Amino acid sequence: MVMRDVLQCMIAKGATVMSKNGAQVLEKALALPPNERAELADRLLSSLGTGRQRKMDELWAEEAEGRVDAFERGEIRAVSAKEAFETNKGAKP
Repeated sequence: MVMRDVLQCMIAKGATVMSKNGAQVLEKALALPPNERAELADRLLSSLGTGRQRKMDELWAEEAEGRVDAFERGEIRAVSAKEAFETNKGAKP
């Protein structure tokens, strides 16, 4: 199916259509190997991040760093995934 056909199909189904340049970029992106498409998708999604998402990412990074620091000080211990799942089996989110 040619890109033009895809766009026409999308229009017929009521989808919004991107610019010609955007469609060309998409066509080239879809031809990339899976790992490169994943990296591209991640970067594109990151570029859309709102201030709220950035703040949540910062807070999670601080939490992770705090846990590593606590582990290094001997305040918490590491457990295997098996132990963690067994300990929390039946726990509600």
